[in-house]
Amino acid sequence: MRLVWFRNDLRLADNPALRHGCASDEPVAALFIISPTQWRQHKMAPIRQRFMLAQVDVLGRELAALGIPLHLLRVETFAETPAALAALARDLGVTHLYANQAIELDEQRRDHGVTAALAEQEVSCHWLNGCCVLPPGRVLTGGREMFKVFTPFSRAWLKALDEDGFVIHRAPAPRGEPLQWQPLAERVFVDEGLGELTPDPRWPVGEAEALRRLHAFLEQAVLDYGETRDFPALAGTSILSPYLAAGIVSPRQCVAALQQRLGARPQSKAQPGFVWLNELIWREFYRHLLVLIPTLSMNRPFKPETVALPWSWDPDAFAAWCEGRTGYPIVDAAMRCLNATGWMHNRLRMIVASFLTKDLHIHWRLGEDYFMSQLIDGDLAANNGGWQWAAGTGADAAPYFRVFNPTTQGQRFDPQGEFIRTWVTELADVPAAYVHQPHDWLRLKGRQDYPAPMVDHAVARVRAIEMFRDLEKT
Repeated sequence: MRLVWFRNDLRLADNPALRHGCASDEPVAALFIISPTQWRQHKMAPIRQRFMLAQVDVLGRELAALGIPLHLLRVETFAETPAALAALARDLGVTHLYANQAIELDEQRRDHGVTAALAEQEVSCHWLNGCCVLPPGRVLTGGREMFKVFTPFSRAWLKALDEDGFVIHRAPAPRGEPLQWQPLAERVFVDEGLGELTPDPRWPVGEAEALRRLHAFLEQAVLDYGETRDFPALAGTSILSPYLAAGIVSPRQCVAALQQRLGARPQSKAQPGFVWLNELIWREFYRHLLVLIPTLSMNRPFKPETVALPWSWDPDAFAAWCEGRTGYPIVDAAMRCLNATGWMHNRLRMIVASFLTKDLHIHWRLGEDYFMSQLIDGDLAANNGGWQWAAGTGADAAPYFRVFNPTTQGQRFDPQGEFIRTWVTELADVPAAYVHQPHDWLRLKGRQDYPAPMVDHAVARVRAIEMFRDLEKT
């Protein structure tokens, strides 16, 4: 018996673990492990849990149609996983386990424990690359080290992809008579303590939906992506991040679809489609970093010296940021959108992260954790990389004195205030000329229903720069 263990790779197509597991005539079973306590410890957003479990339901039904049973185990923590998986393997008569490589440190430690536990039963484990186009460790400097700056990594990644190429594998063929699948909603052990399992209708699950979104974006928006991607009121992005984070679609499928749409893979900024491909390469960069620099999974900064920065932990200021009560309209709109939908536009992620770290001087770890607790596309590598980029502690060639001005960012990327008015309802009737700095207009109207700016950006910016300059002197 071969066992395929699904994790953040909840798809049939282009799934290396499933493909290798089905490469012989031996019987195949599949596994998904539900770990509610561990998920809470990792700050996994409830909306992401529901999205993931809804996809597991779809996956289980599709596997059953192929004659492959999907077993569900509830194991509260990663520490308990090796023993539980070994017991299941013993009951099923498993000889080989197939899974796609985990990149996070806790997950890697769990997998090492599984390898050791199964070795005692003479079960061989096969760990494959299903989360990146190119496996971590493939793109290195001439000195065989991980790149610390994105641009040279991007050039080396493109070169390596030209050398290696890749193949998209179809879903496996049926392996027997169709099986019955019991929906997750009928399984008491699944929903106990997890709350409502009903997924958010704004985020339909299924590989077909992920591919529909991918191809719609490529047909309608990819050529204009470089011009439209920073405007949150426009439908200028792919909105594929939840599907990539859950592994409903693979990054290889995205690159292959882009190549098919354009007729060739773009190689430079001058070529159509490259800006979006470069975002996929950023995703690869952060995932490779997480594997090759394990301390990134341990709340440590990429730049070790920045651990000494005197960050604030002010709970009241942090709560105002979380709840969208900062007095800066674009920041407040972005945070309220996140809290209501579980998603935030990438430009807005940069703006609110800069505001928390460079205006409020609050530790990036608080923002990183809060994002994970709310985001449907919560992914440690991308989330940690983005927060450390904004905080000035990460892998980035830009100087530490880059500080976003939240007012001018709003004026530039939401010029008419469409996005702001959608989410900050107190400002729905404020004219466009005043919506980014509405306080004088509100005052003239005798209104006090929107908070004053909680900090003076100009003063806060100077303080942020001083923090880093003082660090250089020590």
